[in-house]
Amino acid sequence: MLTTGECNLECKYCGGSFPNSCVPREVTFDIKNLRRLVEGDPDGSIAFYGGEPLVNAEAVKEIMDCVHAKRFIIQTNGTLAQRLSGKYWSRMDSILLSIDGREEVTDWYRGKGIYAKALGAAETFRRQGFRGDLIARMAVSEKTDIYEDAMHLLKLGIFDHVHWQLDVGWSDSWVDFDGWCSDSYKPGILKLVQEWRLALSAGVVLGIVPILGILKRAREGGDCPPCGSGSTSFAILPDGQVRACPIAYDAAWAICGDLRGEVPLKPCAIEGECLECEYLKVCGGRCLYMNKERLWGIEGFSKICELTKFTIDAFRSLEPDVFDALRRGVVDSELVDYPKYNNSTEIVP
Repeated sequence: MLTTGECNLECKYCGGSFPNSCVPREVTFDIKNLRRLVEGDPDGSIAFYGGEPLVNAEAVKEIMDCVHAKRFIIQTNGTLAQRLSGKYWSRMDSILLSIDGREEVTDWYRGKGIYAKALGAAETFRRQGFRGDLIARMAVSEKTDIYEDAMHLLKLGIFDHVHWQLDVGWSDSWVDFDGWCSDSYKPGILKLVQEWRLALSAGVVLGIVPILGILKRAREGGDCPPCGSGSTSFAILPDGQVRACPIAYDAAWAICGDLRGEVPLKPCAIEGECLECEYLKVCGGRCLYMNKERLWGIEGFSKICELTKFTIDAFRSLEPDVFDALRRGVVDSELVDYPKYNNSTEIVP
């Protein structure tokens, strides 16, 4: 649920708000129509999104007051956390807090002082009664050292889980994508695998979402794409338009329906060579928007695909360690069963 297209930040890899002509600033549809859709699904959850959803905190309050969803989730930069009281924070099941790792990396991309504000928001959530899953949601780009930044967030002892999304496929800000992959990201992924394996041997399951999610998909499969966009998850714009994905706010292929109508939602699916790939069960096509748009062309799409396969192979190398730890009772199976529901993490970075 996009409560607004407006954001109060202008991060370097994003640029801030959606165009007002495509994603309005205010919710204009009848909340009763949203209630009918969500309450008609026994597993119906609402994830608040933007822009920055708390720019329009009143819409968050109204929806939480009027719609009986099974779960409430929010993705927020945390700078406006005071706009919701404990009445609402205590009812959230998951909070995805935007923070990119170490202070210098976060502030470079998001603005000076944003790292400190994000950590302050995390304290606010807990103080206001939030007892759910607090997820550090990283955007990963060229200044990121995935090992250093992910481990920094885990070692803070604040977050239950850390997740990241690669700023690839649409960004034109990269100087040397290939060099970053070979010299920084891939070695960092392998170091995270070593760190995770070492912790597991001591009976600790590090809350690294891509590792846990990929291992779970390897065991059980799941939605294509992993976030469920266009099949089990839909983006509702402030005017009531229903789309497959919030990023595809202006793409004709992503239109799935409208809250003002009685017509069932039209699904939108992964297509093309992904359907023939041996990694499909785990990767799920990675990203519906990337699958459809190919903004980096086929060569760029192939580079992202190769990086995805590398990541999956690296994380799946942990499978024997997990099976052995479970067999010996070193860890509880509940800890490696993640996520238990669609909490809006994309799983595959």
